[in-house]
Amino acid sequence: MPKAKVNGVEVEFEPGMTVLQVAELAGEEIPRFCYHERLSIAGNCRMCLVEVKPGPPKPQASCALPAADNQEIFTNTPMVKKAREGVMEFLLINHPLDCPICDQGGECDLQDQAMGYGRDDSRFAENKRAVEEKSMGPLIKTVMTRCIQCTRCVRFITEVAGVPDIGLISRGEDVEITTYLGKAVASELSANVIDLCPVGALTSKPYAFNARPWELKKTESVDVMDALGSAIRVDSRGPAVLRVLPRLNEEINEEWISDKTRYAVDGLSRQRLDTPFIRLNGKLQPATWAEALDRVASKLTSTPAERIGVIAGDLQDAESLKATKDLFEGLKVKNLDCRQDGMALGDGPRESWLFNSTIAGLETADVILLVGTNPRLEAPVMNARLRKRWLAGELKVGVIGDQADLTYGYDYVGAGPDSLAGLTRSRSEFAKALKAAKSPAIILGTGALARTDGAAIARTAASVAGHFKMAWNVLHSAAARVAGLDMGFVPASGGLSASQMVAKRGVDVLFLLGADEIDVSGSDAFKVYLGTHGDAGAHSADVILPGAAYTEKDGLYVNTEGRVQMGQRAVFPKGEAREDWSIMRALSARLGAPLPYDTLSQLRARLFADHPTFGQVDYAPGSSSPDVDFSEIGTEGKLSDLALTSSIKAFHLTNPVARASVTMAECAAEVAGSVKMAAE
Repeated sequence: MPKAKVNGVEVEFEPGMTVLQVAELAGEEIPRFCYHERLSIAGNCRMCLVEVKPGPPKPQASCALPAADNQEIFTNTPMVKKAREGVMEFLLINHPLDCPICDQGGECDLQDQAMGYGRDDSRFAENKRAVEEKSMGPLIKTVMTRCIQCTRCVRFITEVAGVPDIGLISRGEDVEITTYLGKAVASELSANVIDLCPVGALTSKPYAFNARPWELKKTESVDVMDALGSAIRVDSRGPAVLRVLPRLNEEINEEWISDKTRYAVDGLSRQRLDTPFIRLNGKLQPATWAEALDRVASKLTSTPAERIGVIAGDLQDAESLKATKDLFEGLKVKNLDCRQDGMALGDGPRESWLFNSTIAGLETADVILLVGTNPRLEAPVMNARLRKRWLAGELKVGVIGDQADLTYGYDYVGAGPDSLAGLTRSRSEFAKALKAAKSPAIILGTGALARTDGAAIARTAASVAGHFKMAWNVLHSAAARVAGLDMGFVPASGGLSASQMVAKRGVDVLFLLGADEIDVSGSDAFKVYLGTHGDAGAHSADVILPGAAYTEKDGLYVNTEGRVQMGQRAVFPKGEAREDWSIMRALSARLGAPLPYDTLSQLRARLFADHPTFGQVDYAPGSSSPDVDFSEIGTEGKLSDLALTSSIKAFHLTNPVARASVTMAECAAEVAGSVKMAAE
């Protein structure tokens, strides 16, 4: 390996590394504004200047300079110090004195580096340049006079998000960053430019002027807006969650999160259920916990077990699922289902419902077949990883289903299940690529599985995967789904599925554990709803038990690849709401059969004992295709002629928290308006 000296210290480095990377290997801190590890090199801020020998006797931009063997790098010479002070002085010529009113204050790279590398005075007295603000939609607030043209936002939107809506126009002093045609940034990842912006030019519009960073309590947690389980940090002040930011996790989300993950949090304080309710004379009336639990217990004890049904929702933690399962199985109830969309999988081996390639493992795939899924809407962060692999020229993608804009090129194989079934006999270019692939994978979406022929599609997809030796992957869209399947929250032998429970005369008592995505209007059952928001499930409920949202409780979540992750409580539940598992424990006591745990740690011990996979925190099993028994996936059946579609129709409105969010409503309206304009 080549070697270089950094301030006299010799270090080895990989060929192809830049001088900046080599200097950081040696432990030296190099200031920068435009450089970012996940973006292409621009070299236009010049803050990372160093002195290099052999080389010209002048400072050089270390981010764009390839490191060479036997090179000497100096980061602290008088020449470097003077050069950096000069660059900082130029950057501050037109920068406004906005620090007291700027939302970036306290988290601003320009502030920090001006203190560390700048001069203590300025020699310029000319008027500062002013730039008009830009309209980037309901999420991104712009104060473009602060912009230093580092172009991080341009490179992110173009390279990572794949939606080139931001660009740099004009030349010289007139240069400015803007959106083309004044439109909003049409990406599900757009707000990541706020984290990337090293100054206060791009800040969070919904969060504007709400708090300073030092006022906030920071809690590490897990995202539940999709099934990826992105690493997040929840920032709260008092009882309110004010913002959500990404945490670094190379295995899942790198350092990005979707706009829904970041901005749906205002829905946590709106339309909340904060007290129990009982329906009297057709109207919901506030009640005490004792009255509500007694009413539910009375109804459960007077109803035969075969006439009781339980449906779990998409945002539940594993502990609430376990407590609910233990309670109702103790009552001999067989009608339990966590698949409110009717997904076909859940009876075979665990690998049959997991994303076995793992999310990070997609970067080694060379051919991928997407079946009934739109990852841009169902898992935007994973879609960015697919785009990264595609941009490297090492990935070929085939699609069966929607012809959507995925931000990367693909071969359209067909619309319906017949295209999937005929793939093994096809002579198309994509079929040839599959045969020649070294690491092919199939990604099956819930849009393909949540149909009347879902089990037959799963069997057909498994047959195709086995034929081409593809890694088997199911992309879920519900954060609670894998945990529910792992612990067997599915109908027992002779039990009813979710769709059968909500049919007329399906059951007499229907317990909805945060289930809001299933239509219960046709059911004549007595309905009990345990949840957080006045959404669909609460509207028709006879008894409402207010639960805790994902930011208000400690909980385990299992993502689509089978990785168990731990969410932590940032704030306490609203009003009289309680953690879901504790409500089930209290209900079990009312039924005279108390659950055998009184604390969360006792519940987790029981969960780990009954289902050992839940004890493997932050471990993704990740099996390849030879380890999956394809013959056990799905069942034989007739395939429908209906085209395959994604399970997500409105990205910003997929769950009760998002539907209660004003910001998500504005985003949905923006998307609807842009679609209408395009149609015209």
